[in-house]
Amino acid sequence: MTGALPDTAMVLAAGLGTRMRPITETMPKPLVRVAGETLLDRGLDALAGAGVARAVVNVHHFPDQIVAHVASRSRPVIIISDESAGLLDSAGGIVRALPLLGPRPFYILNADTFWIDGAGGSNLRRLALAWDAAHMDILLMLADIGDATGHSGGTDFLIDAEGRLARARGAADGLIYAGAAIVDPALFAAAPAGKASLNAYFDAAIARGRLFGLKMDGHWITVGTPDAIPLAEAAVARATGA
Repeated sequence: MTGALPDTAMVLAAGLGTRMRPITETMPKPLVRVAGETLLDRGLDALAGAGVARAVVNVHHFPDQIVAHVASRSRPVIIISDESAGLLDSAGGIVRALPLLGPRPFYILNADTFWIDGAGGSNLRRLALAWDAAHMDILLMLADIGDATGHSGGTDFLIDAEGRLARARGAADGLIYAGAAIVDPALFAAAPAGKASLNAYFDAAIARGRLFGLKMDGHWITVGTPDAIPLAEAAVARATGA
């Protein structure tokens, strides 16, 4: 690790959650509850546990509900990045929020997936300890498909002995992107405003040999549709012994 642990995060919470309808016809997906806790709070709690002091949360779908929900949180301190006028996608939302995120590497966190840490403790801290600015532009947290609940697609990345990533294109020995990362803000310095996907930045970092990954310790959970909620709750119970 070069420098101190990241103390800032970008939480991507602006999506429409279309596959979660009809629930998301009246609320944003990050406020869906699994085992009594919202998806958003699970992510924010993980960030707080990793020492993050400030989280920028972007909003679009039912934004007032998210603003009201996070108003009482003290850790991390929440700053809202309002995308009510139009969705900017994952990278576009980060570019919009750059002035709020500061000059140091920061976490990126998807607000609609979560995980249960294993015996190794905070996976976000493990990610931060593995960060090496001299060799990395982006460091992704990855999950083994056998340690995941709710994932319906294939694998995302292949990882070599040094942790460097390539696209898996569904290869059986690939890993899943687990919706958490550390990124150097300099990566977005010349980015134009507007809609853009993080996938383009992942591919550019692969081409430079600067996209790395770390396999998480624990169980990763994604909740794509309403009928996935009870499966997620059962996974939480198994992972926590509840």
